[in-house]
Amino acid sequence: MNEIFSVKNKTVLVTGGTRGIGRAISRALVKNGAFVIVNYVRDKNNAEAMLTELGQEKLTLVRADLTRKKGMDSLLEALNGKRMNGLIHSAATGVFGPLNKLSLRQWDWTMDLNVRAFFDLVTRLQDQFEKGASVIALSSEGAVKAVPNYTLVGASKGALESLSRHLAADMYAAKGVRFNVLSPGSVITDSWKVFPDRDKRIDSVKSKIPGGEMVTLDEVASVALFLCSDASKGINGQTLVVDRGERIVI
Repeated sequence: MNEIFSVKNKTVLVTGGTRGIGRAISRALVKNGAFVIVNYVRDKNNAEAMLTELGQEKLTLVRADLTRKKGMDSLLEALNGKRMNGLIHSAATGVFGPLNKLSLRQWDWTMDLNVRAFFDLVTRLQDQFEKGASVIALSSEGAVKAVPNYTLVGASKGALESLSRHLAADMYAAKGVRFNVLSPGSVITDSWKVFPDRDKRIDSVKSKIPGGEMVTLDEVASVALFLCSDASKGINGQTLVVDRGERIVI
């Protein structure tokens, strides 16, 4: 592999890195030679399975709730001043439902992890980022488009995209750290289990995609690898959509 596309020996923190897209990105980074610190909260079984599969040489697990000061402190303590080449914020939560069923408590819960924790983590890690480090926030179609029952998560992803652009301007100028957003299309993950009509929804999505197949976890992870590599050093403050053309069809 051309060295400019390599992530070998880069140190990358992945939040929410034991499930879904975060897990796929973490695995891809480790398998391509990066040192990966994976943060998680509840899914201990998935975390231990990852460690068994990938080994302790390149993978470190840190259990911490990033919505709590104690959790953020414990993550930073585990990092122990380590110099970072990348951060991928895949951790996310939210409540699905119509507007008249949503509450301010649910708003706070969603925003605390999806947006505030990202801001808190970036500001606290800013002196540990190497020059040229790559920070990636995971977004979704709901950031720019109204999706039924997706009000809270969509709003949080829109805020996350805006925050990333502002951080891209500020921190690239000051420290050479790049910020980009990775916005996958519809990918089959555990999150689909919340929908009782899961299969019907999946078939509907596929019918609108050129070629009729949804983007895969590995395809999303490959773009994350690219953004972590020096080959993407000219990309800053952008949102990269990875969806096999799902959003180009009206």
